[in-house]
Amino acid sequence: MNESEFNQKVDDTLTAVEDILDDAETDIDFINNGGVLTVICENKSQIIFTRQTPVKQLWLAARSGGFHFDYSVDTDSWIRDSDGATLNAVLSEVFTEQAGEQFSFEL
Repeated sequence: MNESEFNQKVDDTLTAVEDILDDAETDIDFINNGGVLTVICENKSQIIFTRQTPVKQLWLAARSGGFHFDYSVDTDSWIRDSDGATLNAVLSEVFTEQAGEQFSFEL
């Protein structure tokens, strides 16, 4: 995957997360600034997505830790580099733990 394709995948993923949060009837806010998506939970904690272009990874920072995801062309999904968990599964866990909200992420 070249840099342009990587950036497009990140942009598409962040837009999909924003759409899911927009459609939810919650008090979760978000700010997308320069490719960094900051989600602000009702309890004021934050979940932060950042693109890491040099290593072609999407990083997620949450209370439970920092996670790095590689894009798998074979499965058309973001896969955590430490254990192979999908971004969808990790996001569901993170939002349940941190925001007390349950979302179904199909990114």
